[in-house]
Amino acid sequence: MATASAPATRRQVCSDGPKLHSTPLMTAETAPQKTVADGSKTLAKIALRLLPFMFVLYILSYLDRINVSFAGLQMNADLGFDESTFGLGAGIFFIGYFIFGVPSNLVLEKVGARRWIAVIMVIWGFITVALATVTDAAGFYTLRFLLGAAEAGFFPGMILYLTYWFPPKQRGLAVARFMAAIPTAGVLGGLIASQILELHGLFGLAGWKWLFIITGLPSVIMGWMTVFCLPDRPDKAKWLSAEEKDWLKERLTTTSTAPSEARSDHRRLTKDTIGAVALLSILYFSLTLGMYGFQLWLPQILKGFGGISDSTTALLSAVPAVFQAVGMIVIAGHSDKTGERRKHLAFAAALAAGGLIATSFIDNPYVALATLSLTAIGIWGTVGPFWSLSTALLSPSVAAAAIAFINSTGNLGGFAGPYLVGAVKTSTGHFAAGLYAMAFSLLSGALIALSTSRLKLKGGQS
Repeated sequence: MATASAPATRRQVCSDGPKLHSTPLMTAETAPQKTVADGSKTLAKIALRLLPFMFVLYILSYLDRINVSFAGLQMNADLGFDESTFGLGAGIFFIGYFIFGVPSNLVLEKVGARRWIAVIMVIWGFITVALATVTDAAGFYTLRFLLGAAEAGFFPGMILYLTYWFPPKQRGLAVARFMAAIPTAGVLGGLIASQILELHGLFGLAGWKWLFIITGLPSVIMGWMTVFCLPDRPDKAKWLSAEEKDWLKERLTTTSTAPSEARSDHRRLTKDTIGAVALLSILYFSLTLGMYGFQLWLPQILKGFGGISDSTTALLSAVPAVFQAVGMIVIAGHSDKTGERRKHLAFAAALAAGGLIATSFIDNPYVALATLSLTAIGIWGTVGPFWSLSTALLSPSVAAAAIAFINSTGNLGGFAGPYLVGAVKTSTGHFAAGLYAMAFSLLSGALIALSTSRLKLKGGQS
């Protein structure tokens, strides 16, 4: 079999990186050992080529989603928004996300990841910049809704995209490494916001306006670069040899549901699939309610303790983000090592709930950082096990639509969480009840995760 030639790069925008030596022909005696070694090198090459670029894209996606949490430190006072108004505007992002999630992911399958991700990135980048023009609540709601609609296809598309490149047993850690962009965006968001908010008055613009402009433009630029840097599927990757493509294709095929099994009982399979999708959607809703209620209100929760400036608040908000990375990598890594998903997911959700409850008894922002960091470890520790479990419960034939549906409906918790916390803060004058509500949702998620043991696995995991 001929080996694919090395590319000269796609218009020289993306570097081909280090070249690997061609794989020698294998004898019958050495084939098993060589196959294992080559498979490991192939997956390492794929991870090196794809994950760093996807990581940067997700940083921009998440940063454009959460920058409003830092902007609110100044924007609310400038525009006269109370906590309910801000909470609704922050959360309405997920209504647009819900409505356009499945259609966007289906379009991605038709036109390819490279083209579709590029298009939606450019769109959401311009919408983020446009948020700097907001003057009232109606404009705030409208642009946040449109931002959610534009971003709807990105994350489920990336999760689906990873299934094209990584077998199930290696997918959990790949997802966690990709999603380590979340804590990175949290850290960068805090550091960047602390500086940008200090630009208040530059060229007559408020600091929060500069925040939207500066964080939105990179998405436009990277959206264009995606066209040149992201192959649609392994058979389009010129940097994989023919042997590597064949190995990966065989590996992905053998870990998929056999066609004869899928046809054996269509009615039972349909019932199982519907049940799995419904339960996973409810589970993800419970997790995202706590996740985004925490993420989008974190700066103002810290500010509520009193005695700290806006820039200091933004800096302190970066501390829990560091622990998000710890939770995601450590818990997902141990989950992959043991092959167990449900108990890891339940433990992480319960840990996050405990951190929220503990925070409600603290009255100092610096002490609260410890319990809020514990919450961050737990909330983002659920991510790898959840998506690994989800892809294992879904047959490949329905994965595209099912993943998008779970993500979009589950992310309605991203609307409920911020809105609930804001409404409670408006009515009670403090955040304690909102912390309890998020903790209750996460504990419910822990119980639901354990209950998925009755569902049949289809992706080769346990």
